[in-house]
Amino acid sequence: MTADPPRAGAGSCLTFHGPLSEERAVRLTGQLAARTPATVLDIGCGWGELMLRILAAAPNASGTGMDIDGQDIRRARYNAAARGLDGRATFVEGPAKERLANASADLILNVGAYHALGTIPEALAEIRERVNPGGRVLFGAEYWERPPTEAELANLWPGITADDCTDLATLAERTVAAGFGPLRIQTATRGEWEEFESGYARGREEWLLANPGHPRAGEIRAELDKTRNIWLRGHRDVFGFAYLTLGVP
Repeated sequence: MTADPPRAGAGSCLTFHGPLSEERAVRLTGQLAARTPATVLDIGCGWGELMLRILAAAPNASGTGMDIDGQDIRRARYNAAARGLDGRATFVEGPAKERLANASADLILNVGAYHALGTIPEALAEIRERVNPGGRVLFGAEYWERPPTEAELANLWPGITADDCTDLATLAERTVAAGFGPLRIQTATRGEWEEFESGYARGREEWLLANPGHPRAGEIRAELDKTRNIWLRGHRDVFGFAYLTLGVP
């Protein structure tokens, strides 16, 4: 029997669910683990790769990851067990907003998932309440590299407007307004975007090459073409992604 196509967004060819290179991940892991956090909270963790790396680098830390995607959570639990970290890593399936009551941590990760807590200002306010005194936050969010043209907006996701993002300076100012000190402001490179977007589609592209006669081949081809168009005719060199390392007193 011909195999069914991989699900969209499975990320089976990706290490991280975002434009994050191995080099940057190593650097971020080292910087965040160097403060020896005892507790780590990953809000919108996906399969929790960055949190697991931080726990491996901070052997006295324990961590909790939260995400609504059950398959990502199962992948996270499998990886934690395979690395001997399942005793220190807990992954919870479900809406983060409903599971944050009384939660706090020395280090909070919220990378590409602020929407789990609302708007960017709402997410920053919620995280500020949850990070322990002297703690750190890694906040990852999109911004406009430059104002998008009407043609670029038309090739992006349905319903998106120029007002849905700010520039990088405004994003940084919002972290200050929420009570954080921006310690490091980093942005994804074009190469990181290319690796992410290509890796995001690779599993399904490979499936199409192996299964050209499958009944769903036309459907999957159309979905992939649409996703590639959003990238190459929409957000390439327009839509940025920032990694902000934030501190609190």
